[in-house]
Amino acid sequence: MWRTIVFILALAGLVGALWLVAADSRGESRAEVKVMEGTKAPDFKAPSSGGREVSLADYRGKVVVLYFYPKDDTPGCTYEARSFRDASDEFARLGVVVIGVSRDSVESHDKFVSKYDLGFALVSDGDGSVMDAYGVWKERSIFGRSALGVSRSTFVIDGGGVVRKVWRDVSVKGHTDEVLGFIKANLVKG
Repeated sequence: MWRTIVFILALAGLVGALWLVAADSRGESRAEVKVMEGTKAPDFKAPSSGGREVSLADYRGKVVVLYFYPKDDTPGCTYEARSFRDASDEFARLGVVVIGVSRDSVESHDKFVSKYDLGFALVSDGDGSVMDAYGVWKERSIFGRSALGVSRSTFVIDGGGVVRKVWRDVSVKGHTDEVLGFIKANLVKG
């Protein structure tokens, strides 16, 4: 029994390490740029769930919550997505748009959206260019090997396209309430 559990955990760790190494092994640039509060949010255009293409410019005039997460349908990412979903009525009442971003495919996003009835766009950043632009990569060490992975991060962008709040290395529990509290206190009348 214990051997089976240890084997499964080791296999899961190896798969995770290979995914991170593969993400970094393409020789893609991983700029050390960090988007800061008060700066213009980098625009992007990318495919998203539902077969749409999402551009940040499409949401000028609206407050946008742009959150980056590692992987569809994993425990922390599911908790975070469901938390944003559960607050969707409040976000809608405030006129706020929520957009999630990960490297997963559109097909994976469509399954994730359908499984949890998410109701907001999940952007597929397969080449990592949106993550590069926002500086959400973080070096991690797995089995003594260094690789880049996604640092769970959230950006609140005002209607003029300016980043008003940044959270990096997000702890998902209570995060949605923190985001809503910031928006209500600083950007919209709630």
